[in-house]
Amino acid sequence: MLEDLTFKSLGVVNYYETLELMKSHIKKDDFNNEIWLLEHPPIFTLGTAADKNHILNAKDIPIVQSDRGGEVTYHGPGQIVIYFLLDVKKLDFGPKKLVSTLQNFIKDLLEEISIDCNFVEGAPGVYVDKKKIASVGLRISKGRSYHGVSLNFDMDLSPFNQINPCGYEGLEVTQIRDLNQSISKLQLEKLVINLLKNIF
Repeated sequence: MLEDLTFKSLGVVNYYETLELMKSHIKKDDFNNEIWLLEHPPIFTLGTAADKNHILNAKDIPIVQSDRGGEVTYHGPGQIVIYFLLDVKKLDFGPKKLVSTLQNFIKDLLEEISIDCNFVEGAPGVYVDKKKIASVGLRISKGRSYHGVSLNFDMDLSPFNQINPCGYEGLEVTQIRDLNQSISKLQLEKLVINLLKNIF
């Protein structure tokens, strides 16, 4: 377990700036473990393995090349993004263990609010009836992780139609608001923090 874990709720923040902040944070000599909860303005991000052809029509949404793992995804207001800036060496977590831990965390979170979900072999993320509700994309550098998970809460899902989400043609997406109308964003964030405190 991590003794110095801090949670930060950052509101709506620019993707480029957040990426630079993450990179500088994990290089710090006085590094401390942090989990950031935030939202991004509309943006398509490409992972290190991404094929640009999976962006079908960006329209006026910016595209950025990211250094996380995975394919193309969309971030926008109403999506809860959780970034994990952790000393994974200290936790003794390899990449696979970290991904499966985060997937199981999302599964437990959704079960808490009465949403049944599942995993798809070979396609990281969390699904509800074959529709994707959460994406996982990480990077580990010198024993420290950054990037994390994005969970569709209450957002405009239409930009997902402009891409092949996570490189899968015709992959449908869903969100918490369409499956459980009673949970508020504040309640969800509290649940997130409580679950993650128990994990890390």
